[in-house]
Amino acid sequence: MAADNTSESGLAGRYAAALLDLAEEKKALDAVAEDLRGLKVLLDSSDDLLRLTRSPLYGREQKAAAMAALLDKAKAQEITKNFVQVVARNRRLFALREMIDAYLAELARRRGEVTAKVTSAQALSDAQKDKLVQSLKDAIGGKVQVDVTVDPTLLGGLVVKVGSRMIDGSLKTKLQKLKVAMKGVG
Repeated sequence: MAADNTSESGLAGRYAAALLDLAEEKKALDAVAEDLRGLKVLLDSSDDLLRLTRSPLYGREQKAAAMAALLDKAKAQEITKNFVQVVARNRRLFALREMIDAYLAELARRRGEVTAKVTSAQALSDAQKDKLVQSLKDAIGGKVQVDVTVDPTLLGGLVVKVGSRMIDGSLKTKLQKLKVAMKGVG
């Protein structure tokens, strides 16, 4: 599977655009977005679910049944359930995460929002997230959505990426820079 098949203009983009149109028609853009965010968290946190979506060992009906059970338990919107069923039956679950990202990115673009991808060494508290969002709003001057992931290898600090700009304030990077600087001393 080529990388361009799951780009926003490729496979993932086409599926996301179709879902956006349906959600807009049903006036369920935010409800679907919330379902997709929850599904993305599940995909990121469950190796078994990720394996199910990517493995050719499971048939399309097995995958569709598993995803239906998962979405029923999560109390997802009917439109979200139907979308994931179509994706499963078309053998495209391998690109589900990219479809979710494309949907959320296009929804944010339509609303004039900017998404900041934040990586931290440990989970941020609600107060820390709020302060981060406010700081980004002040710096960028618009609506900001924050997509936070945790990477314990950072040791401390944050890596913030907004569009093509990246600010790396992680302890890991600072230690690497110090290591390089120390090599020239001795």
